Amino acid sequence: MSILIVDDEKDIRELIGDILRDEGYTVRLAGTSDACMAEINAEAPSLMILDIWLKDSRMDGIDILKTVRRSNPDVPVVIISGHGNIEIAVAAIKQGAYDFIEKPFNIDQLMVVVSRAMETSRLRRENQDLRRREVTAAEMLGGSPAFRALKAQLDKVTKSNGRVMLTGQPGSGKELAARYIHAQSGRAQGPFVSVSSATIEPERMEEVLFGRESPDRGIEQGLLEQGHGGIVYFDEVADMPPGTQSKILRVLVDQQFTRAGGTDKVRVDLRVISSTTRNLKAEIAQGRFRQELFDRLNVVPIAVPALSERREDIPELARHFIGQFHRAQGLPNRPLSPEAEAMLQTMHWPGNIRQLRNVIERVLILGEGTGPIEPRELPGQEAGTGGEGRLILGGALATLPMREARELFEREYLLTQINRFGGNISRTANFVGMERSALHRKLKSLGVVTASKSGARIARLDEDDDDGDDDL
Repeated sequence: MSILIVDDEKDIRELIGDILRDEGYTVRLAGTSDACMAEINAEAPSLMILDIWLKDSRMDGIDILKTVRRSNPDVPVVIISGHGNIEIAVAAIKQGAYDFIEKPFNIDQLMVVVSRAMETSRLRRENQDLRRREVTAAEMLGGSPAFRALKAQLDKVTKSNGRVMLTGQPGSGKELAARYIHAQSGRAQGPFVSVSSATIEPERMEEVLFGRESPDRGIEQGLLEQGHGGIVYFDEVADMPPGTQSKILRVLVDQQFTRAGGTDKVRVDLRVISSTTRNLKAEIAQGRFRQELFDRLNVVPIAVPALSERREDIPELARHFIGQFHRAQGLPNRPLSPEAEAMLQTMHWPGNIRQLRNVIERVLILGEGTGPIEPRELPGQEAGTGGEGRLILGGALATLPMREARELFEREYLLTQINRFGGNISRTANFVGMERSALHRKLKSLGVVTASKSGARIARLDEDDDDGDDDL
């Protein structure tokens, strides 16, 4: 934790330096604006004590303050001046100074201000560390082919600065994928700023993104400025108002913007990741999204698979959520029964991973005891077991003749199990208790392979996959 003292009077800066060294602080000194900027560029200090008047310098204290607020916004700056008046103090505070002290100053007053400013600096650093830890803790879990393909794509883009467009269904994990890119990239030590395009009011979008300047409140940073040096993630970018789209396009080109109500250009170093659940090409055709912005954002398109495409991962994800709720909320750390695992893998998940997380939380809250989670505790099942072990049939199945009902049941049952095991025939055959060759014949007799040509869920039989098993 170092303090940079900038004053054109050698006696003053050395006096302040000696006082602060006696208090245990590390001190650096600068007598001109050029020396000050060199010190900042070498290593940002924890605190600056800055004289407002600097003789023989290109920049005065206010100019340096503006620069520091743009490039190192987390560094508190205490302004000192021997020509203090209320106008100078107000101007300094509006530009983002932490405090203003008039020369000659009282040493006790100086130490109180320095102590508070250093505490502010410490809290800001801790906040950044917590944010980085949160991003690092955002785990990517799974082992299904669809998940492995996604992770391979993400790993390829982590080390570049290329803009990424994530597409996928709601709740499929697009923001988690963006956080994974951030955590594995060279910007991991920088901020990750999430912009929810759908929840920000259109009339406030530009103020929220670019910040604002006003005589009453001084400088207020926007989300883009807060993301300087890191990643800005535009969630549901299709919901961005047309007027803001054109301004964001200009920021992507110039890497600079002007705050609302301001005149100074603010330069930022950002990597942009976007996501959408919509077909942006259709939005462009309808005139709701700019083609130029799409071209800028869609440098590397990555599709995030739905949970239905990675059913093999559901048990692992469910166990992860159980452990997460146990640690965060003290909910029971219950295991999943094999039957519950199978049921979760066969359920319909329109809300994807978010819905799975909600279901697990509900089961843990409403469940009793600490024993294994059973299928009867899972919501939304159309069929189940009635009294005396009877199977309760769905309405459509109950209206068919026995032969048609049996064929329909076998077809849907086998398709469900094949989907559950990611198309792996060997694992499916083992679970249903059939020889692999017998399962192939059964699928053929039920018309599964021929039906695939007319749009059924199963696409093909692959006898020579890389793991030695037959996959669909």
